[in-house]
Amino acid sequence: MSAYAALLKNMESAPGTWLVTGVAGFIGSNLLEQLLRHGQKVVGLDNFLTGYQKNLDMVRAIVGEAAWKNFTFIKGDIRDPETCHAACKGVDHVLHEAALGSVPRSIDDPLLSNGCNIDGFLNMLVAARDARVRSFVYAASSSTYGDSPELPKVEDKIGNPLSPYAVTKYVNELYADVFARCYDFTTVGLRYFNVFGRRQDPFGAYAAVIPQWFAGLLRGETVYVNGDGETSRDFCYIDNVVEANLLASFAGEEARNKIYNVAFGQRTTLNELFTLIREEVARHKPEAKDAVSVHRDFRAGDVRHSLADISRANTLLGYAPTYDVRQGLRLAGDWYAANL
Repeated sequence: MSAYAALLKNMESAPGTWLVTGVAGFIGSNLLEQLLRHGQKVVGLDNFLTGYQKNLDMVRAIVGEAAWKNFTFIKGDIRDPETCHAACKGVDHVLHEAALGSVPRSIDDPLLSNGCNIDGFLNMLVAARDARVRSFVYAASSSTYGDSPELPKVEDKIGNPLSPYAVTKYVNELYADVFARCYDFTTVGLRYFNVFGRRQDPFGAYAAVIPQWFAGLLRGETVYVNGDGETSRDFCYIDNVVEANLLASFAGEEARNKIYNVAFGQRTTLNELFTLIREEVARHKPEAKDAVSVHRDFRAGDVRHSLADISRANTLLGYAPTYDVRQGLRLAGDWYAANL
């Protein structure tokens, strides 16, 4: 039995109370689903800035009414300290996913990104510390590696940030470390690498590449590739990310106050990704097999290549991701075909 399977079994035998911030978003709603599936009580916080009620409705339909009764929703904003304190009351574990993602969004509006990602993060740290929660796991980002050319990315070697978003996520890590030193309040930060999967929004100006391309090909629209298409990423399916969060929540003392890469450990170029997504879409829409992409300028603030070393998470957390990019795209493709 894997460390994750054993953990889920233990969770069912001793249910806890969890706070998921950003619960109506892509990652947050998937965490909610897994927690409710395994008998946990969940408090969810979201302001619907980037999350959707429809994501919560989907989770409710999946888990059923009996499990849904274990969920309490708070509509509120992490930029309000009182809301954060109220949300943390009586909670055992915090999964802090609420943030304003997207490099381009942060370039367009750095003040908004700073308010959500730094002020909001600090509010949550203070509230969780005061509530004496058992664990605090937060979404960090691979954007923290910045201009470091080193591959694979190892947690202790970072470069200079390339966007306001990257600055905000690095500041999160600095604050978390200071809270361990000053208040003996330890956290775990998870540097996500290009997460994708069910309920990731394909629409809007700041949509991520995978849902955007699935939606475009399913609708017969033009798909654009930034640059020459040889930019590469370590794409990570959502179920791997859920696993990492739950394992991190029960990390031993020696594994706390650390940062972990959360990825699969596999590099895929944008050109390769387009081919894989086209294959998946063609299973549902055969005419998509002849689709071609259109190249345009590189995007400001983007790093050229990304690949994670996940050995620290494997050794200290027991993280052993199950879904590689192809397996994840198969599942994501089925979901988008059924839900778009």
